[in-house]
Amino acid sequence: MSLRIRTIARLTGIREATLRAWERRYGFPRPERSENNYRVYSRDEVEAVRRVAKLMEGGLSVSEAIAQVRTAPVAVAPFLPEARRMERFWAAVMVLDGDGADAVLEEAREQMGPLAYCDTFLLPLLREMASRLDVAREHLGSALVRQQLRLLLAGMESTSDGPRGVLACPAGDHHEGGLLALAVHLKARGWRVTLLGADTPAEALHEACALVRPEVVALSFVRRREPADFLAVLSASLQACASVPMVVGGPGAREHLKTLFNMGAQYAETAEELISIWQQVRNAQNRP
Repeated sequence: MSLRIRTIARLTGIREATLRAWERRYGFPRPERSENNYRVYSRDEVEAVRRVAKLMEGGLSVSEAIAQVRTAPVAVAPFLPEARRMERFWAAVMVLDGDGADAVLEEAREQMGPLAYCDTFLLPLLREMASRLDVAREHLGSALVRQQLRLLLAGMESTSDGPRGVLACPAGDHHEGGLLALAVHLKARGWRVTLLGADTPAEALHEACALVRPEVVALSFVRRREPADFLAVLSASLQACASVPMVVGGPGAREHLKTLFNMGAQYAETAEELISIWQQVRNAQNRP
């Protein structure tokens, strides 16, 4: 797989001019030349540039970092089947081969259990999207992974008497990967899941709560918000859900924990924490 210098700059955060200067002065990286005399880079070169950038962040000069990368190649660890599949996925996405990337995901789904597929394959891919890919490739890759999470959820057996959870991303939040993973875990534990998905306005939360009467509402805040914006969105969501316990998660909520608790919501990082909070609330309600 060959990548152009503009793509390498996006993937590594190192400017094109800087890459050219390093090549002239240090002979690093070492791109090949296409028929049109354009620089083209391999995946190994991309990883080497990333390592140099990380060493420089740690305080090394550019010459010291390049020398260390040249003399200390990455140790070869046992390459698990999942890691091989991930590299095949990245390679397909890099050339915008959606069918090829989807085939890798389908292969992994057939050979892994639902929770292992979710936690050790799909979620790690989602977490690396922003650091590995430019915007177009990230959109393609994340859409394919979210599709797999939805297929995984749809293929799981449903129960008729488990606790009900309404799951949503609040208004303005479009990153639903973590929310889908939460739905998979809750459904695996016998919960009935009403998944509203990304960018859910307070009015939709109100209608869902009135119709299905859930035991808990889970909101996933991913994007960063200013304090006033977070307060406004959370307040509207709490009002929409009335007396239904609300559990909030996601990186966009971590820096607003004081506001969150003061408003009467709870915070959870995992499905297990959410279930524990729900059990505590239920036990408190059942006390005389």
